[in-house]
Amino acid sequence: MNETDVIRVSKKLSHYLRHAPGRIGIDLTTDGWVEVDVLLTALTGHGLRLTRADLDEVVSRNDKQRFAYDETGRRIRANQGHSVAVELNLPMAIPPAVLYHGTVARFLPAILRAGLRPMSRHDVHLSASVATATAVGARRGTPVVLEVDAQAMADAGHEFRVSANGVWLTRGVPPAFLRRR
Repeated sequence: MNETDVIRVSKKLSHYLRHAPGRIGIDLTTDGWVEVDVLLTALTGHGLRLTRADLDEVVSRNDKQRFAYDETGRRIRANQGHSVAVELNLPMAIPPAVLYHGTVARFLPAILRAGLRPMSRHDVHLSASVATATAVGARRGTPVVLEVDAQAMADAGHEFRVSANGVWLTRGVPPAFLRRR
């Protein structure tokens, strides 16, 4: 599978496993899993014929590591970013002192006024590196990176979790904990 195919399939999987499982007739468990065989059959029925080897390749080569298999290898889910109701059951984690969020300038006034909110997703996504936050912001234009005082947030009682692919998740970031980098 070439890189273009991996990206194309990854985008489709992200859509179905995070936002619209019903569009291809699959049901996610309450914690976001679906049987691999069920997913492959549903994808084939909707014009995307993949083998298990193809799926394995997409999962392993996805640059953002968006997907994970369970310990048996028989189920798959998106690591985070769902807009459908799922509970990933990620344990609370102690964040690094500073985390980062990538955005673009047009969103800054609202963010600095109201903070970071999950919008249609379950959580706000933060990264441990400036490089990752920059790449995230660059998807929508010229990136702006915000620093999040995660230590102060944690000290104030805000909860953090970290997904299997290293994305830090929290319910929201009040403006007092944000600073433009």
